[in-house]
Amino acid sequence: MHFIDEAKIYLKSGDGGAGASSFRREKFIEYGGPDGGNGGKGGSIIFKVIPNLNTLIDFRYKQHFKAQNGKRGSGANKTGAHGEDIIIEVPLWTQICDENGSTLLYDMNEPGKEIVIAEGGDGGLGNASFKTSTNRAPRRSTKGWPGKEMWVWLKLKLLSDVGLSGFPNAGKSTFLSVISAAKPKIADYPFTTLKPQLGVAYIDHEKIVIADIPGLIEGASEGTGLGHKFLKHLERCKVLLHLIDITDENIESKYSIIRAELKQYSSLFADKPELVVFSKNDLIPEEEQQRKVNAFFKKTRIKPMVCSAVSRGGIKEVLRVLNKMLNG
Repeated sequence: MHFIDEAKIYLKSGDGGAGASSFRREKFIEYGGPDGGNGGKGGSIIFKVIPNLNTLIDFRYKQHFKAQNGKRGSGANKTGAHGEDIIIEVPLWTQICDENGSTLLYDMNEPGKEIVIAEGGDGGLGNASFKTSTNRAPRRSTKGWPGKEMWVWLKLKLLSDVGLSGFPNAGKSTFLSVISAAKPKIADYPFTTLKPQLGVAYIDHEKIVIADIPGLIEGASEGTGLGHKFLKHLERCKVLLHLIDITDENIESKYSIIRAELKQYSSLFADKPELVVFSKNDLIPEEEQQRKVNAFFKKTRIKPMVCSAVSRGGIKEVLRVLNKMLNG
């Protein structure tokens, strides 16, 4: 499932309608008083959380949102029609930031949550509103108040069950393509994944949503490499699946680097459940696999699983363990 996790859009609420300046003109009423109605209120811009959305891809095709202006008032004290509001639907966990993307304005963190980010302008006053005991025939009316306009950044933090972490070329995209219908780009070189990918896996009649982000490297938490832009997605996941290429000669070192980067980026990662899996186990003999597993356990006190996305060996076992961790 391809998705967009950031978008910059322009918002403009509607202007209020102008008030009317008119007088009663009826038979047998020689001095009809003022009867100009007020203008209608402009439409507002409203954001609403829709639970079944999981991407900002719609904003790739539409970046400008302008609400309807209020209508002009008219005679017989008729108020102008209000402009229609625009309701912008966004996924859960969308953050609305200012034009620079640095200041958080709203966090859309509840299903069905609605916020009015740009109120429509009030309608102008008709001349009937200015009638007084000393001025019974005012010809004064006012224009409507202008609406608000702004640029905002939408930033989506994915809500997934499992987040895939690991160095580039650890086999994350291949793993995702095997367990789900996702079709990420796969090749035998680092940084194949340039954008996050979502996949849905099924095991024992249970559904697991898995997010694959670009591979992390040392210094990612400080902005090095491609992965730093997507670390935010791992914050929302319930379980981390740490994939490590079993053919690598520095397994313990690379594991330590990734763990350090995650903890430096956010303290949330310190206590997040994690499953370590050695990938590509079809590339080395079983005896060497066991030696590497034992060495890793001796140094980290973590017993890793092994699997191969190419041969499908160990895939179901990994998914079953993940399912138990999510349900436990």
